[in-house]
Amino acid sequence: MHTSAIALNFSIHKMSNLLSEKRRLEDRQITPPLYTECYGEGDETLVFLAGLGGTTRYWKSRIAPLTRSHKIILVDLLGFGESPKPWIRYSADHHIEALRGTLATLGPFTIIGHSLGALLAVAYAARFPEQIKNMVLMSLPYFGSEEDAYRYFRKNRNDRLRGLVVTNMGLTIIACLITRRVLGKFLPYLIRDMPKEVVADLVKHTWISSTSSLWEVVYRYDALSDILRIPERIDVLCIHGDRDTTAPLFSLDLIQKHRPGWRIEMLHDVDHHPFLRDTARCIELIKNIVP
Repeated sequence: MHTSAIALNFSIHKMSNLLSEKRRLEDRQITPPLYTECYGEGDETLVFLAGLGGTTRYWKSRIAPLTRSHKIILVDLLGFGESPKPWIRYSADHHIEALRGTLATLGPFTIIGHSLGALLAVAYAARFPEQIKNMVLMSLPYFGSEEDAYRYFRKNRNDRLRGLVVTNMGLTIIACLITRRVLGKFLPYLIRDMPKEVVADLVKHTWISSTSSLWEVVYRYDALSDILRIPERIDVLCIHGDRDTTAPLFSLDLIQKHRPGWRIEMLHDVDHHPFLRDTARCIELIKNIVP
């Protein structure tokens, strides 16, 4: 084996061991609050949680129609954006602990999440249902299990490299480091189909907050058990793009099977980012679900 290949394998193994070591550490107390931005006025409060790598700026420039009659709270998740980035295992429980410390004083509100944020919205509603009036889940990435997630991404023949990277922890860590330290300032010029401010913020995390959140929440968190715990009184809307290759469409069939009262809105010719691709329709759907 070439020296360079041996070095790469060693680096991947070392990084994976580092993350495994952190997973074995005892839980640490997380000090809230998370970073938030508030806009608008009104009796109804809407809380927005972005996806993996997202920040408050994922929503900020597009929420104006909602601020006229609602109070808007944009939250940077633990480990992302301007929020604290502790050296911990970014499990669903740790994320929810941080969110609870930030949102505990709020009255009942509507929680709106995208991708990772949608999974955490489910987890929050299952644990603190008394705080939740409605839920809007955009591009909910439910696979069934970690193994099912691996199979889903690896079978995509149109993007084999991505499938390899996002299912190998060592390669994900390396990709994260390269993106942040080498490509970061060039990303807005390389990724042209996304708003520049959203792309610019893709580096506002650490390799452990990004990688650990992906594995611990997206791959390993049992969302279905929490979905079944959410009270029937909570009105839930799932918004999904019919061209989403990140959050599997088959998960919507499973959700509808177990929660037939949850509404599903499929947006035509839209990928993993409904709020960015069809903002007007998403705003309309949110207004329809909020009293």
